Amino acid sequence: MYLYGASGHAKVIMDILTDSGVSIEGLIDDNESIDSLMGYPVYHGKTDLAPVIVSIGNNEIRQKVVDKLAGPFGTAIHPTAIVSAQASVDEGSVIMHAAIVQSCASIGKHCIINTGASVDHECTIEDYVHISPHSTLCGNVKVGEGSWIGAGSVILPGVEIGKWSIIGAGSVVSKNIPDNTLASGNRCKIIKRIK
Repeated sequence: MYLYGASGHAKVIMDILTDSGVSIEGLIDDNESIDSLMGYPVYHGKTDLAPVIVSIGNNEIRQKVVDKLAGPFGTAIHPTAIVSAQASVDEGSVIMHAAIVQSCASIGKHCIINTGASVDHECTIEDYVHISPHSTLCGNVKVGEGSWIGAGSVILPGVEIGKWSIIGAGSVVSKNIPDNTLASGNRCKIIKRIK
């Protein structure tokens, strides 16, 4: 497996792969001053190494990198994660340590379900979403493409988060949030529209 992106996020994915018994061949990064990471070689200007996981936490940048790669893309699920046999996890996605993905949940392409996050039954997580550490998504939640749920947030049952929106850390979301919106707080309130 190759990783595209040689920074802190890659280090966690490297741990996941190692703990899962998956061989790491190396990393790819645009920063030519980085030659190795945690003992693995870092290559530059390569877009044809595969399988690959894009190890970049920023949703927008992750999407741009995916668009320039040929694939195929791998997935990484830590052995301590609990993923229902009735759930689906699409290519490029990463399920981190102690995360839970319950029955009939759907995780899209190139998503991050971070440390200790809980995605309950029948949730729909679209492509390029990041569910931050220790967030809780109750049943039937939908998170639109590219959105970022901040650490420790709680999304109540049936709530829909629009595309490319940001939910601030520690928020409690009880109402739908539209596309391209920054919202935060307990109870969560819209702060502003974002591009």
